[in-house]
Order: sequence, then structure tokens, then C-alpha cells
Amino acid sequence: MSAASCPEPTPAERARSVLAAADSLTVTTHGHRVELIGLHTVDAAARLLLNNPPDGHLAAELAMAPHGDLTALVEFTDVAPVAVRERVRARLTLGGRLTVLGPKALVFHPARAVLTEDGRTAVIGLDELVHSSPDPLATHEAEMLARLDAAHADTVAPLARLLPAKRQLGAYEVRPLRLDRHGLVLRSQTPDAHHDTRLPFATAATHPGDAVRQIHVLLARATARPRRRRLPTRS
Repeated sequence: MSAASCPEPTPAERARSVLAAADSLTVTTHGHRVELIGLHTVDAAARLLLNNPPDGHLAAELAMAPHGDLTALVEFTDVAPVAVRERVRARLTLGGRLTVLGPKALVFHPARAVLTEDGRTAVIGLDELVHSSPDPLATHEAEMLARLDAAHADTVAPLARLLPAKRQLGAYEVRPLRLDRHGLVLRSQTPDAHHDTRLPFATAATHPGDAVRQIHVLLARATARPRRRRLPTRS
């Protein structure tokens, strides 16, 4: 399967995956910029339920709002869970309205989303965002990639044999960068550049155990392929 034909999550699915996996966010209104860590959840309609931060700035600003709501931006940064060059994988910005949900909570109603990833920017409408679902591996990806990386010599190093020859040439390190239902992305790093290559699964994974089986299929392919040269293992 060529790189061009490898299935990948859509921008809307990636946005929903970022929302599902994120532990922190930044809310910006006309009067304040507030960072929240571990204080939000996302519902099926992509609305963000925010526990009122301890300083109460957002709630106080809402109490003064003439119509009971505020225009706001909510920003997320998706960071690779393993140490690679340029660890920021994506940035997601939601524009919408912030309202009071109850005495201790606020709700953010998104109207649009902008996803910046791999040097490309996608504008995602509300309908597309609402009708898309996060990847089934989204909330497990960080742990699974960390485990792959920890067993580098037995997993990532053999999988690197599946990279195109030009991606292996000059690479001093190969690390796992992304994992979704469609496949695993490896980043090969040379002294002055890096390249990302998707290794597609034979069939889409529906849960973490399924993804593990698909990775074993890739490993079987990799170990059956002759080595072009020995890639360095992680120290």
C-alpha cells in the first residue's frame, strides 16, 4: 500500500481525538486567559464542561456579561508522549461561546475548530465536529506508545525495517510518534531533519487489544524482511 493510499483519521476525527485525550487546555476571553489542568470533560456534542477554576475569573466575567455568555477561544496542544524532535504533533483551537452551567461549572459551546498538524491547517465546521468520533485508541495512545518505546529493541527497531530505504539512510534514531486505528507512525531522525512514515494496519483496529495484534502482524512482516543495515537502538 502506497503512502498516498494509506487510510488516516480525518481532521474532524483527529480534533475529536485531541479533545478526548487532552488533560489540559487554555481558555481565552476578552478579559482573561486561564489554563485548566484536569478540570474538563467533553460530551457527545463536543461541548466542553469546565469545572470553575479556583480563582473564579471566568465565572466573574460571565456574571458581568450582558447576555450571560462570552465569546471565547479554547486551545489544546497535542504533544508526543515519547521524546522526539519537535514534540508538538498538533494544535487545536475552538471558537465559540462560554456560558454558566451551574454554581461550580461552565460549558463551552464550540462553533468551529481549526486543526494545525504536519504543517497543514484544516477548518472544521460544527456539524462535522459533532458527527465525528474520537479514534478508539485516543485515550490509550500515550501509554501504548510509551510501552512500544520502552521495548525499543524488540519492537521499534525491527519495525524500522519496514521504512522506505531513503528513510533509513542516515537515520540515527527511529521512534514511535502516533498510533491510531489505521496504523502506527514512526519518526526517523537524521542529524538535520526528521521524516514521519505511516505503517498501515491490515485492518482497522477497534480497541487497544486489536491494535496490539495488528502491531504483531507488522512485526512478523518486519522480521521476515532482510535488514538493509543495522539502525541504532535507543540508549
